[in-house]
Amino acid sequence: MSLTLDTARRIVAAARVHGMGQGFKPLTIVVLDAGGHVTAVEREDGSSNKRFEIAYAKAHGAISLGHGTRALMARAESQPYFIAAATSAIGGALVPVPGGVLVRENDVVVGAVGISGDTSDNDEAAAVAGIESVGLTPDPG
Repeated sequence: MSLTLDTARRIVAAARVHGMGQGFKPLTIVVLDAGGHVTAVEREDGSSNKRFEIAYAKAHGAISLGHGTRALMARAESQPYFIAAATSAIGGALVPVPGGVLVRENDVVVGAVGISGDTSDNDEAAAVAGIESVGLTPDPG
């Protein structure tokens, strides 16, 4: 099982459609495969500076630790030293707030989507919509 370029592009497109339909601020969307490699990325016009790094860190943190960033946020609140140490261990690319969603196919993690640009809850909603649009299962944590 793998997350193909075509599938990643369709996730991005559907996440953008969802965001635009809901009136979200401009989004930056990053899709990683199961190995943590960037498969697709788009930055909408007007998306603020450094949104790629934040979206990437949401997806990268999720894939690296095996949990969506909503779960990682709860862990950061209860175990801040662990999240700080894990962030260092994975090279600093971890943003433990909603918007980093694991992508599952038949309960197997095949990738992650990270979105940044609006509120964390809205970023997560756009990621979930994008993942569901291709028939895969979102796991926000």
